[in-house]
Amino acid sequence: MKRIVYSKRNTTALTTVLLFCAFLIATLAIARQQSPNPYPEVESTAYFADVTSSHLPQAPDLHALDALFIDVDQDGDLDIVLAVEYDENRLYLNDGNGKFTWKEGAFGPSTHDTEHVLSADFNKDGYPDLIFVAEDDYTHQLFLGGPNGEFTDASERLPGKSEGNALAIGDVNGDGLVDIVVGNSGETGPNPSGLAPAQDLLWLNDPERPGHFVDVTTTHMPEDNDGTQDIALVDLNGDGHLDMVIANEDSPNRLLLNDGSGRFTDASERLELLVPMETRQVHAFDANGDGYPDLLFLNLTSNNSGWDKDPQARLLINDGNGYFKDQTKKRLPENMFSTYAGKVMDFNNDGHPDILVGALQIPGFTPLQLRAYQNDGNGYFSDVTSEVVPASTIGRHWGMAVGDLNGDGKEDIFIGAWGTQARLLFGQYFAGLSVRFLKLWMSPPLGIDTVEP
Repeated sequence: MKRIVYSKRNTTALTTVLLFCAFLIATLAIARQQSPNPYPEVESTAYFADVTSSHLPQAPDLHALDALFIDVDQDGDLDIVLAVEYDENRLYLNDGNGKFTWKEGAFGPSTHDTEHVLSADFNKDGYPDLIFVAEDDYTHQLFLGGPNGEFTDASERLPGKSEGNALAIGDVNGDGLVDIVVGNSGETGPNPSGLAPAQDLLWLNDPERPGHFVDVTTTHMPEDNDGTQDIALVDLNGDGHLDMVIANEDSPNRLLLNDGSGRFTDASERLELLVPMETRQVHAFDANGDGYPDLLFLNLTSNNSGWDKDPQARLLINDGNGYFKDQTKKRLPENMFSTYAGKVMDFNNDGHPDILVGALQIPGFTPLQLRAYQNDGNGYFSDVTSEVVPASTIGRHWGMAVGDLNGDGKEDIFIGAWGTQARLLFGQYFAGLSVRFLKLWMSPPLGIDTVEP
C-alpha cells in the first residue's frame, strides 16, 4: 500500500484541484439540465436514448439472434448485419446519422436457422467478409465482400455442416490469417439415431488459398460431445496465443489451451465451477483492472422448459496465471431472470468496463427490461438499471453489438431480440463526463508526494 504525505504546499495544491473539479462538475450538471434533449420524442436517460422507433426498421416478429457492426460499403459509417432465425439474414445500411434502412436480398433470398455472424477479411483482399452459422438446418454460409458493399456467396469453401450454436474467429496458429471455430450442440440430425455429433469444429484458413478453409478438428481439438452455445478466443495465460473458453448448456463449461500452432488441450480444471450452469454466453474482459482477462458466464434456468438450474450470472476472476476463481457472490448483483445475451461496455465513460445484461422471465419466456451493472473500478458491480436504461428497452434480448453509429463519438448499442422488436440505443453526451474529468485531475494528484511504507 502507498500512503500519502501532505505538506502545506501539497495541501494548497490539492485544495485548488478539488475546488476546480467541484466547479467543473457543477458546470456540467447545469449544462446537462439546460442542454436540449436531441431525442425529446423517445424514452431516454442521461446515458442512453432509445431511438428504436425513429432510426430502426420495425420488425417486431423477427428473430434477430446476433448482430454485427461493420462498414460494408466503406462510406465511413457503421452498418448492421443481422443473423436471423428462419428468415432472411439482414443488412441495415446507415445513412451516416444512425438511421437505418433494410437492403433486401443482400445475402440472397434463402432462409436458414441462422444463429451467429462474425466478420473478418478472410481472403486478404481488403474487403470485409462474413461467416454465418446455422443450427437446425446445418447451413453455414460464407460471404466474400467486394466494392460498394456487395457480397458473393462462397459457402462451398467451408469444409462441413453441423448443428452450429456458437462461433468464434481469430488467428489461432499465428500465420496471419483468420481461422474459424464452430461450436455445436447436436440435438437433432439426419442420421438414423436422430442426433448429430456435437463435436466443436476448428477450420484453419488455408495459407495457399486464403479464404478457403481446412478442417483440422481431429488433429487439433480434444474430442467432445457438449452442447456448446458460445466460444471466446482469448489469451488466458499470457503466452501470446489465443486460448478457448467454451460455454455449454448441458455439460460443464470448458477451457482449452493453445500450444501456439492451433492445437488445443483441455485445461478445464483451471475453471472453478461451483454450481451446474446452462450457459448461453461467455465474455472475457478485465473486470478488476489488474491487466488479466476475467470470465463472465451468462446463464439460463432452462431454455423455457421450466425452472431447473440457477440462472445467476457468474464472474470468475483470473489469478494472473490463467486460473479462475468464482467470486460471483461478492462482485455481481443477484438475479433470478435468465439471460441469452449481454454486452461488456463502458456505458458511464469512466474508463472501467460495465455490463449490459439481457433479461427474460423463465418459465414464461416473458420479455423484461435490459439490465445495467456498473463497475466501481475494482470489479465490483451494482445494478443501476433505473438510472441507465430507458424504460422502453424491454424485449427478449439476444445478441448485441456496440459502436458509434451516428458519428458523435459516443458508443451506441444494438440489441437483438427473439420475437420482439430489436432495440437501438444511442449513447448520451454527459454520461460519466464529470467522473472522467475528476479522475484525470486526481490521477496523479498534483502537489502530493507518495512514499512506500
